[in-house]
Amino acid sequence: MNINENFLKLKAGYLFPEIGRRVTAWTEANPDKTDRLIRCGIGDVTEPLPQAVRDAMHAAIDEQGVAETFHGYGPEQGYGFLRDAIVENQFEGLNISADEVFVSDGSKCDTGNILDIFGKGNKIAITDPVYPVYVDTNVMAGNTGEADENGAYEGLVYLPCTAENNFVPAIPEEKVDLVYLCYPNNPTGTTATREQLESWVAYAKNHGAIILYDAAYEAFVRDSSVPRSIFEIEGAHECAIEFRSFSKNGGFTGVRCAYTVIPKTLTVKASTGEEVSLHSLWNRRQSTKFNGASYPVQRGAAAVFSPEGKEQVSALIEHYMGNAALLRKACQDLGLKVFGGENAPYVWVQCPEGVGSWDMFDKMLEEAQVVITPGAGFGAAGEGYFRISSFNTRENVEEVCKRIAAIS
Repeated sequence: MNINENFLKLKAGYLFPEIGRRVTAWTEANPDKTDRLIRCGIGDVTEPLPQAVRDAMHAAIDEQGVAETFHGYGPEQGYGFLRDAIVENQFEGLNISADEVFVSDGSKCDTGNILDIFGKGNKIAITDPVYPVYVDTNVMAGNTGEADENGAYEGLVYLPCTAENNFVPAIPEEKVDLVYLCYPNNPTGTTATREQLESWVAYAKNHGAIILYDAAYEAFVRDSSVPRSIFEIEGAHECAIEFRSFSKNGGFTGVRCAYTVIPKTLTVKASTGEEVSLHSLWNRRQSTKFNGASYPVQRGAAAVFSPEGKEQVSALIEHYMGNAALLRKACQDLGLKVFGGENAPYVWVQCPEGVGSWDMFDKMLEEAQVVITPGAGFGAAGEGYFRISSFNTRENVEEVCKRIAAIS
């Protein structure tokens, strides 16, 4: 019996299960304090699904109860009504067609599964700190060597994101084949300017690279000068794939619906020299390995773009960004240096001098009974920082702010 031994390279547990393990150990040791615990670690939404979404899903369930309107297997690429709504509302004027949109059950899945259409031997660049899924799925796929003592994997090109470069990495001097970019960024909550993204597109086109652009948090952008899509940049249709999600803007973390955009103009050369369409490869992959998101879920997702849905989603975003503003101020009032939280639902905070990320995690848990995410869990460059999620109730966030102010 052979196994995929690449999984054995994953020395540490995935970040969020590890946080869960530590919190469980703490609660078992402090049963009298567990009712005070407030979780601001994982980016899971807390507010109910918008009414328009719930109504659409109820109606779709009713359709499933009548033979004449029953839906069995749907198209693996997504129903036309949702793909059309996505293009009309998210990509108007950006030269994206509905058949370039692939509906799925989550961006986390898509950013990992996309590796199915790329072969071995590619040089892969990731930002540091980084959403752990990008790294771990490449490890699982055999695209890396072993990890060093800092958790960095041999074979990956790490692009440091620091306060000095405003958490947007410098263009690599060497040639890479795949580049993961995420803006608005998870975990730092920062954004990339149009000029910075233009530089990345130019690099990708000059070197035959593909940008894997995670725009899961684009709905939280408030600054009109900040691009929401990589396809706003001229030339991106020839070098980029974009991932988007309904999880955070529409509250779909427990419902599951997302989409990936692959332009038909995006091609790469096969070993034979033949130009191959990545759109066709992904379509083949999805048709083989995926049966599509459920009909009721896709009806609910389409309702996000209805007039009522837009109004209700806007209220959700205002709620979470209001939370972010409160958390930013609480940390600033404590004298800490703060980033993000203005065009994204995450606040990225520099630890007090001499305090490490996991030490800060323990300190917040012990002294304030607040769960945060240690920056080191996102990569070596995240050491010395921590992330606070604004996905919470207003009552909880106000309480967290009071507790932060009381930390010694």
